[in-house]
Amino acid sequence: MVNQAQIRRAHSCATDAREAVREFHVGVAQPAMELVIFFCSSEYDLTVLAEEMRSLFAGVQVVGCTTAGEIGPAGYREHSLTGASFPASSFNAVSGLIERLQLFTISGGQALVRDLLQNLRRCTPTGNSFALLLIDGLSMREEAVTRTIQSALGRIPLVGGSAGDGEKFGRTHVYFEGRFHSDSAVLILFATRLPFRLFKTQHFVATDQRLVVTEADPALRIVKEINGLPAAEEYARILGIDAHDLSPKRFAAWPVVVLINATNYVRSIQKANPDGSLTFFCAIENGLVLRVAKGVDLIENLEETFTRIHGEIGQPQFVLGCDCILRKLEIGQSPLKGRVNELFLRNNTTGFNTYGEQFDGVHVNQTLVGVAIGTDTTEMNHA
Repeated sequence: MVNQAQIRRAHSCATDAREAVREFHVGVAQPAMELVIFFCSSEYDLTVLAEEMRSLFAGVQVVGCTTAGEIGPAGYREHSLTGASFPASSFNAVSGLIERLQLFTISGGQALVRDLLQNLRRCTPTGNSFALLLIDGLSMREEAVTRTIQSALGRIPLVGGSAGDGEKFGRTHVYFEGRFHSDSAVLILFATRLPFRLFKTQHFVATDQRLVVTEADPALRIVKEINGLPAAEEYARILGIDAHDLSPKRFAAWPVVVLINATNYVRSIQKANPDGSLTFFCAIENGLVLRVAKGVDLIENLEETFTRIHGEIGQPQFVLGCDCILRKLEIGQSPLKGRVNELFLRNNTTGFNTYGEQFDGVHVNQTLVGVAIGTDTTEMNHA
């Protein structure tokens, strides 16, 4: 017999932290919760929010992070709280915290993965597994952490998102064991008999316009020169605009891509700096050859992604989506928002706008990544 317990989603748009958590709890509470995951605006009083989470979900494993926007049953939102609960009848989950990311070591990351895998195998002898990473979006350690964790996980696929802070880029947080942490990451391993698929999609193709990074500070993800000229000035020249007109919306519309193993990966620009340099969301280095990218139909791309998911696992009961802040900015300045909302709602999508995404061991930008979970308990091969 198929167990009828379902993933339960909820979305509170209350601006008071305590009220938002109470509404969220009413929406997701169910018997025998294996895990609760939430995504919240950094505009909330996080001390109060953490306190109410501890109180209402006492004895339940709860993880989460702050965002650059929330996605849930109420659609694309800001200053809201959304998330889901996973029933113990369908899922086993274990989680761990990586603190002090500035001191992150490969051996430390490998040790955490080993411990979590042992814990997961003790509580579930069967079921396919996947991993979710929530990481401080201002740590600049996503590449090292993602690469290390995916390597240690082996065939278990990893997906994730970098915590956000609206458009302030001041401080981001992950939530673990009752409180918020900065310079930290949370890793969650799931095992389930339900069918699932991890996915990644982007709607950009490379043009012939080349940008060679001729001077950079890789540790800070700052590019000082492109093609031997001040970075912001040269990037603006290629776009045909004045450097003073560069803005997050320009960066969202015209990102740059790098070719890795025959696949284009977006390397999004976070901001133009007063000294004429550019700060990126992803790793950058001297000699890197970038190409300006142009967008294709975002809606068509998103529809194709969900159509593919339906073909593989049927109608998903839940999609956890990590959607880049620059996609949000692009959608917000066009007539697309209503149609994107409709597609997310139709496919039971809950998640957040990120400062970066993780997929298959790579830290990426300007993508939508996530995991779709179905309702059919027949065996499937997710590899």
